[in-house]
Amino acid sequence: MNTMTYDVIVVGGSYAGLSAATQIARTRRPVLIIDSGQRRNRFATHSHGFLGQDGRAAADIAADGKEQLLRYPNAAWASAKALNIEKEEGTFLIQTDSGLMRGKRVILATGVVDELPAIEGLKERWGKTVFHCPYCHGYELNAGRIGVIASGELSMHHAQMLPDWGTVTLFTNQSFIPDEAQRKTLSDRSVTIDENRIRRIAGDADVELEDGSTKQMNGLFTLSHTRMASPLAEQAGCAFEAGPLGNFIQVDLMTRKTSVPGIYACGDAARAMGNVALAVADGAQAGVGAHFSLLFPEH
Repeated sequence: MNTMTYDVIVVGGSYAGLSAATQIARTRRPVLIIDSGQRRNRFATHSHGFLGQDGRAAADIAADGKEQLLRYPNAAWASAKALNIEKEEGTFLIQTDSGLMRGKRVILATGVVDELPAIEGLKERWGKTVFHCPYCHGYELNAGRIGVIASGELSMHHAQMLPDWGTVTLFTNQSFIPDEAQRKTLSDRSVTIDENRIRRIAGDADVELEDGSTKQMNGLFTLSHTRMASPLAEQAGCAFEAGPLGNFIQVDLMTRKTSVPGIYACGDAARAMGNVALAVADGAQAGVGAHFSLLFPEH
């Protein structure tokens, strides 16, 4: 086989993957990113809470990271979808929809897919006026009217948090019914509970209810359940952990190595919760961890 062998292949070219690949590139070792262009936050216009980048367009941060990475002559980029991974003769073979790639180490920065409540009009507003992270998008609602759309009992925590950012209504939508103690807790946080079923989301963030009423909100929050965006971790035999909203790849917290020797993981695929800043930090750890293993394979 004439396929070039990279020291490290990073699967996923969003914030975690770019951060990991940059660490490898700076060691002067050959590194390849395989990316299909499906960032999890591609629906959001702006990113917040990332030091030095607060309020910038999310796509611009990623584009700058890619441009800076590819200044390193030992860094390469493949715009492709990774389909399969297997081990052969001490290296990993990754089959993509544009060819076969070989690497000594693999970093999975493959991300997750958000599975949203099945409410008409919600998906179209995801990342624009419907969000999941108060720290990322709460401040911009200017202490206005905030709706929490329940997707399960964890929505209780969402509703408890969000009064720091505005006036909150919890729409239970028959997905979560708080008990008396929970109702007392929400009342203490000045959260209004609306138990009517939601018919659809209209306007910017208007909640139309089945009783015929409409509640006008400045923004909405809901907790999505997540699933792996790529089958590679499962194909490779990586162990998973159960998170509150979905499974994620089990990793060593310091090195980001998975249960499979030679494979590392970072970003949203390998943590129970995340944002851009956490993804970048994860990626840096994974890049250093993968490089360290090339220097000291016994560890």
